[in-house]
Amino acid sequence: MTGRRRWSTEEILDTAVELLRTSDAESFSVRKLAAALGTDSSSLYRHFRNKTELLRAAADRILLSAMDGYHPEGDWRQRVAAVALRLRDAFGEQPQLATVWGRYGSGGTGSRRVMEELLQALRASGLPDEEVPVRYHRIVVVLAALIAAEAGMSTISPKEYEQGMEQFRVAVLGADPQNFPALAHFARDIRPLGVDRRAAFEEALAAQLARVEAQLP
Repeated sequence: MTGRRRWSTEEILDTAVELLRTSDAESFSVRKLAAALGTDSSSLYRHFRNKTELLRAAADRILLSAMDGYHPEGDWRQRVAAVALRLRDAFGEQPQLATVWGRYGSGGTGSRRVMEELLQALRASGLPDEEVPVRYHRIVVVLAALIAAEAGMSTISPKEYEQGMEQFRVAVLGADPQNFPALAHFARDIRPLGVDRRAAFEEALAAQLARVEAQLP
């Protein structure tokens, strides 16, 4: 009698990432992953202590894929922007894991590659060494928040999106001028959160880079 196949850590993560394309992180479970692999949960716990550890490792694979083929080019600002956009695009393909990265972080190889490049780029800017970790943290917090928020928008169904748009139109265009004078005045120019997010992302990143530049000696 032959035993069940032993799955490698890489194969387990590949399957987890694929499952997370069609289910959110909250409903994802080690049991569902084990069923997809045709094994039992106990065999997966030999690789990962719990669901959170598994999700963090899966998110790290997205970071690793974002940095695949990356080569530093341009000045420090261009390097930071290039990494930021790579992360945005990678998590855009795997939005369920964007919130995992924003919530738990990651300590794997992908995370280290992102950290190394951002720290090197900031150091190349001429910032004093004591300021580099501070600015790095500010940039990553903003990136994680923006990417997670955008990912959340991309996971809703067309029906949910349309319902949200209708509620937005009612709330904005139907605002009572007496109680909400500014909102009523600008109502026709206010756009939903899901519109033109790339430009907002780039502007928020540019603001962070401008703050770094203002700190340069």
